[in-house]
Amino acid sequence: MENLVTQLASYYKNKKIFITGHTGFKGSWLLALLYNLNAEIKGYAMEAEYIDGLYQILQPNLNIQSVIADIRDKKKLQHEIEIFQPDYIFHLAAQPLVRRSYEIPAETFEVNVIGTANVLESVINLKNKCTVVAITTDKVYENKEHHSILYNEDDLLGGYDSYSASKACAELVVSSFKNSFFNIQNYDTHQKAITTARAGNVIGGGDWNKDRIIPDIIRALKNDQSIDVRSPNAVRPWQHVLEPLIGYLLLGGILNDDPHEFSKPYNFGPLPTDHLTVKELVEIAINTWGNGQWKDVSDKSALHEAGFLKLSIERAQKDLNWFPKLNAEQAIEWTINWYKQPAEKLAAYTFQQINNYFKL
Repeated sequence: MENLVTQLASYYKNKKIFITGHTGFKGSWLLALLYNLNAEIKGYAMEAEYIDGLYQILQPNLNIQSVIADIRDKKKLQHEIEIFQPDYIFHLAAQPLVRRSYEIPAETFEVNVIGTANVLESVINLKNKCTVVAITTDKVYENKEHHSILYNEDDLLGGYDSYSASKACAELVVSSFKNSFFNIQNYDTHQKAITTARAGNVIGGGDWNKDRIIPDIIRALKNDQSIDVRSPNAVRPWQHVLEPLIGYLLLGGILNDDPHEFSKPYNFGPLPTDHLTVKELVEIAINTWGNGQWKDVSDKSALHEAGFLKLSIERAQKDLNWFPKLNAEQAIEWTINWYKQPAEKLAAYTFQQINNYFKL
């Protein structure tokens, strides 16, 4: 615990951290982590979508600056970044749902692509040194739908649906800004280091998004209803939310120290032998909850979602000394146990899980 905490504190203690998407599921957990590290935090995001989401639970306990605004409002975003003069930016703001992207495809591209460009354009005018980690997704790859393929950071980008394609486009935006405005050869002049991080199917407490498996499971279990499972045989790189977030923080700190070596994309996911089907996840969740049942509601005419998707994490292991600490079954158990807590204890339990993670 002490080594990892000490390392992260050396990067972020008393540093100014600007987080886009801080009211979302992953953004809220990142807030909690950075708050534990005594960072000075400013968030920029839309209002939290769910009143019982993690941000609403944690917000009374956190002394941070919070700006409620749209990532597409470039003037507002630029103003908030420039007056804060951050040491680091973690860009998480996004339209993050595959199925919703079928309903609002153009808006998905606006938020995920133009929003990313707005963040990076705002960085151009910063006078201070700044390191930016833009969060995309495992779905940026051209997916061959084969169970034996582990996608690495040099594989072709693609995207079947609007969400996946928009995130692949965001990767191209980052690459363009890196070449055009933040070329590593001129780092001593501009002092800006930029990279992307790609994570798989992240689970954890406080997520209430529609059409996500864990929130769907919890809603059904709390209402004594059967869990509808759309794709029971689909394989996903399940990981607890703390796993990639620690990876992002390690990446940001190491990149800040050595931008010439680490200014490249990184995958964060489970070990290659630790991928479960949706059916396996649901059954572990039911067992952890203590009761429940599920039913297969597969529909061949339904909206396309990837059947097989696995990541290679060798680069993060080698370069960052980052390794997942929880296997998929433990990640599911930690997640379900969070939802089993009484409402008044959820904030404390969140920080307890963070501390327990650091002890692993």
